[in-house]
Amino acid sequence: MTKTTSISIFALFFLSVLNVSAQKNKADSLKENDFNTPLHLIKPSYGTPYGVPTAQQVKTIIDRVLDFLEATTPAEVIDQRNNTPIADFSKIDKNSGLKTGTFRITSYEWGVTYSGMLLAYQNTGDGRYKKYVADRLNFLSKVAPYFGKLVNDDVKDPQIRQVLYPLALDDAGSICTSMIKAHLAGLSVNDKPLIDNYINYIINKQYRLSDGTLARKNPQFNTLWLDDMYMGIPAIVNMGRLTGDNKYYDEAIRQVLHFTDRMFVKEKGLYRHGWVEGMSDHPAFHWGRANGWALMANVEVLDALPVDYPGREKVLEILKAHIRGLAALQSGEGFWHQLLDKNDSYLETSCTAIYTYCIAHAVNMGWIDPRAYGPVAVLGWNAVASKVNHTGEVEGTCVGTGMGFDPAFYYYRPVHKYAAHGYGPVLLAGGEMIRLLKTFKPGSTDGAVQFKVKDNE
Repeated sequence: MTKTTSISIFALFFLSVLNVSAQKNKADSLKENDFNTPLHLIKPSYGTPYGVPTAQQVKTIIDRVLDFLEATTPAEVIDQRNNTPIADFSKIDKNSGLKTGTFRITSYEWGVTYSGMLLAYQNTGDGRYKKYVADRLNFLSKVAPYFGKLVNDDVKDPQIRQVLYPLALDDAGSICTSMIKAHLAGLSVNDKPLIDNYINYIINKQYRLSDGTLARKNPQFNTLWLDDMYMGIPAIVNMGRLTGDNKYYDEAIRQVLHFTDRMFVKEKGLYRHGWVEGMSDHPAFHWGRANGWALMANVEVLDALPVDYPGREKVLEILKAHIRGLAALQSGEGFWHQLLDKNDSYLETSCTAIYTYCIAHAVNMGWIDPRAYGPVAVLGWNAVASKVNHTGEVEGTCVGTGMGFDPAFYYYRPVHKYAAHGYGPVLLAGGEMIRLLKTFKPGSTDGAVQFKVKDNE
């Protein structure tokens, strides 16, 4: 026998001894539990905290997010040559710009954040959320006219250029939606010119297919991006609420149906991320956040439309089918995957927060059964809460992502706590969960989260 063979035999013997010892310890542990605790009452080791949080626990999480954002997203004009503040807006010139914070207060991500703050205020009554939105949107309404007096090329700051001269749905739709909501809530003043400017871009200037569907010329000519359901449709339908003009309601429904006809994969209950006119086979990558944008867009349409409006029932059926597809793919940790139907892709925070918000909202509105979907929302929230760190930063969010034609593109997109896409969805999820918990008061039976719809159940 060689020396190498002897070492190998000894190693195998040593490992077998360790294994026997581990099995014995495990058996001893089970015997202990058998003796002291009924087996069905043994506490499992969940990957994510399991059980029903209190409304106050949820609020503690989103308060942390609010505190972080209040400190890191200033509303201030500066002289960009020396970073000195400009308090007198009449002195704004070509060297002026908005002070740069951790996140851009005019971006589409921040449109979602403002909407999340408004919902948190609505469901908690905490005036700090209201103040956050009012301070920043009123600031934009005040400074925009002064920048607008400059020659176009003299407006150098990208944040304010996006407000004055939107060039894409990303520049216009989400922030416009939040401004309309703030306006309807009486929070903003002198914002109508900005709202009208955004809507003018969406309705009259955004590129479209020949049938009027909101589209892009990249990465292929005549491409539909699922993201654009949220970047365009909520602003349109909420303009119907603001003006009372049915043409906006009709256009919103038409857009939902056009996107869904091309991009919803019925067998899976999921939307594809992209669709390219002229392709015989379309890419079918079910990216998490894009499905979230579509889900939120349909929620916005249902919220804004009068309950008996023609076509609303079709949108509701689409939403229900989508929620069924998504609920079936929730992981045991409560998160959803970056590519929803690919369990080896990573677990992602922003899409999980969006689904948690939308499912909780659909339960609260009576659109779906709380007994089936309430626990899905609770588990989703527990997962999301685990990603808000002690300073209020949201971790595990995929960075900005274009449209890909292979799975690796999505698998390897980075995640970062400064990916702005995570903050609004977390606020929306938390705000809606507080309402859900107060309305249904879910509990636990045999350790499992349960929702009941009648007192005697």
